[in-house]
Amino acid sequence: MRAFITFPIPMPPRRIRNAIAAFFCTFAAIVAVIAPLRAAHAETVTLVAFGDSLTQGYGLPQEQGFVPQLQTYLTAAGDDVAVINAGVSGDTTAGGAARIDWTLTDDVDGVIVNLGGNDLLRGLPPEETRANMDKIAGAIAAKGLPMLIVAMIAPPNYGADYQAAFDAIYPDIAAKYGAEITPPYFTPITGGNPDPSAARAFMQDDGIHPNAAGVAKLVAGHGPQIRALVAKAAAK
Repeated sequence: MRAFITFPIPMPPRRIRNAIAAFFCTFAAIVAVIAPLRAAHAETVTLVAFGDSLTQGYGLPQEQGFVPQLQTYLTAAGDDVAVINAGVSGDTTAGGAARIDWTLTDDVDGVIVNLGGNDLLRGLPPEETRANMDKIAGAIAAKGLPMLIVAMIAPPNYGADYQAAFDAIYPDIAAKYGAEITPPYFTPITGGNPDPSAARAFMQDDGIHPNAAGVAKLVAGHGPQIRALVAKAAAK
């Protein structure tokens, strides 16, 4: 039996041209569909809410926590943003400093930092809180990311020296790294009283964590500054 070697029959020139033209038309059509989708995705700002139980939503149904309510607020305001919940209940500034590097993934566009409440509850030395906040803010700044630092203030019963040392941490760190800073976190529901239990109607039974209505007031109160952070991140 003889073996035969077959060769493909050459395509007529016109068919070749038509095939090439059809390929490029199809390719162009695919690009026309994908490009706007990629552009739309790229416009969405990824905002990390980096904090403790106040961020995580301790004691509340998931949809009533700070991050879900903030997401609803921003979406209703027309902001194209995805808020990531990076709150860990019980976290101190030391815990935040330990996890900040791996939190700042390449898709993060901006960061809200809300830590220090547990440092106060444990009576940790203000110099430790300052060093940890410096590490957190420094890591964010090194990535070129805009940040909003949520201020915390010490209650009067800690003594004047402790109070002065602690209260100076947040404005100092914000100034050092060019970050925006909010009024003390509970201001929208306490009217400026450093003791969050002063507004019990908006607090859970523990007198430490806000209830759903309290979170709504906190989101509304801090919302304009958070929106400004989103706009800054979107402009980068």
